[in-house]
Amino acid sequence: MSEQIKHECAVALLCKRAPQFDTKSALNKLVLLLEKQHNRGQDGAGVALIDPKPTIGKAAYLLKKSASVNPLGELVSYCHQFKGDLKPGVLLGHLRYATYGRHEENFCHPFLHKEAELKRTLFLAGNFNLTNTKSLFSSYAKLGKHPDSMADGYLMCEWLSFEMEKAAAAGKKGEKEILVSALKDLLPRLDGAYTLCGALGSGWSFAVRDANGIRPCFYYLNKEYAVVASERPAIQAAFNIPSGDVKELPPGKLMLVSPKGTVTFVQILEPKEKKSCVFERIYFSRSNDALIHHERKALGAALAKPILEAVGYDLEHTFFSYIPNSAQVAFHGLLEALFNEGLAEGRPVRFGQIAVKDAKFRTFIADAASRAEFYQHVYDVTYGLIEHDTDTLVVLDDSIVRGNTMKNAILPMLDRLRPKKVIIASSAPPIAFPDCYGIDMSSLEELIAFRALVKLLKGKVPTTPETLRKAYNSIPLAKLSKAIADLLKPEGMRAEVEVIFQTLPALKKACPDAAGDWYFTGNYPTPGGEKVLKQAIKNYLEKKHERSY
Repeated sequence: MSEQIKHECAVALLCKRAPQFDTKSALNKLVLLLEKQHNRGQDGAGVALIDPKPTIGKAAYLLKKSASVNPLGELVSYCHQFKGDLKPGVLLGHLRYATYGRHEENFCHPFLHKEAELKRTLFLAGNFNLTNTKSLFSSYAKLGKHPDSMADGYLMCEWLSFEMEKAAAAGKKGEKEILVSALKDLLPRLDGAYTLCGALGSGWSFAVRDANGIRPCFYYLNKEYAVVASERPAIQAAFNIPSGDVKELPPGKLMLVSPKGTVTFVQILEPKEKKSCVFERIYFSRSNDALIHHERKALGAALAKPILEAVGYDLEHTFFSYIPNSAQVAFHGLLEALFNEGLAEGRPVRFGQIAVKDAKFRTFIADAASRAEFYQHVYDVTYGLIEHDTDTLVVLDDSIVRGNTMKNAILPMLDRLRPKKVIIASSAPPIAFPDCYGIDMSSLEELIAFRALVKLLKGKVPTTPETLRKAYNSIPLAKLSKAIADLLKPEGMRAEVEVIFQTLPALKKACPDAAGDWYFTGNYPTPGGEKVLKQAIKNYLEKKHERSY
């Protein structure tokens, strides 16, 4: 993706099932589960190691968090150097991307509710974002509690502990019955997307997924371990197993693991229409998941014909490339369509890597004009491949959200190659609506598609979610794409700029099992999503530059 958008976190839960348990091996597997999901969280990290049979007078658990410059590296070092009498039977890890709160250690997961009784001591971590955190905070305070943070993870941890107390007072027996009862009371109060993992100090652990299956959750069971993670390939790598051995936790399903390793599944929420986030398929998840790899190639292939039509099938004067690195697999799909489906009709196709991201490039120059000049060099460029003032340069990106990096860095860089025309092809449709389920884009004004819509409507901004959806539907995609291209083109750029977006039908065909497409349609899976959209419109009309939830 040409621009960084903060998004989902990652969880890793590892529970022992065999009487004999190698602590070093378990820690190594936890490290692998986190390392292989590092794409999902770099702002903070945390691990909890829980001993279900601790020695009296010694620690029953260890909790380590970091919000340093290299939080995962710090925790990996901690796990590798781990020594002590603690013999963890449950290992809970987390990687954080901050959509709420500050980059501080106390905002990192796992959250802890500490009690003298280990069966009432609760650890909670997750990949989630709630739309109703403010109302949860108020409701919890009205119970006579004193919440000292609005962090959604903290609130859920405290409220779940409260529900466990209620369940025990109502006569529920044993940790399993109490946990199930408490989760049944808490989860219906949550509006949003979540995969939650938790554990009690007594060794019980659990994972649960929201009723729409918005956030991903996978599990694996063998004789030694019960494992949960946000991504399938992380489990495959840690246990060296084929993808078919890793299962997806169904929406609304609770997975419970006893201290002895007995695994129970409970349908704790009535499953609703499955709305798995399609952005997982387009960008977030690692492409070494076979299904995601296949779908991204299909997204690239779907753009082949529209691109050829845009260049007039003039392959002699067209050069194909992509924005590194997340668009690479879709680019392979585009090339395969050109070669294998006969779209190039046997003619040579010129392609290569035009842009190379300079990961080490940093500048601390204070002058704004100088910063703008240096910003254009975040990417290195390959010279000598484009015929000056003759070639059309096609560059594939996986999506266009705000367009700032495209306008201020990528297009000026590409213009230095002196192409006649630059075509930016997006493997996703225009991102027209804000997100509230984990991605850091909750306002309308930051979305370039919305700014283009307002321009086409000549400033007549829709005032309700329904009129906004109707406004988008009334404008042909080609017309909206042209308006976006006009906004993207930087002042002084010589080359012509065109933008080609994926169509929604092509997206659905490429990613048939990911119906969570509210980014493009405004069809939110929970009531809170519609409320967030209403607030986003209100904020825009009132010129409030703030989050919509």
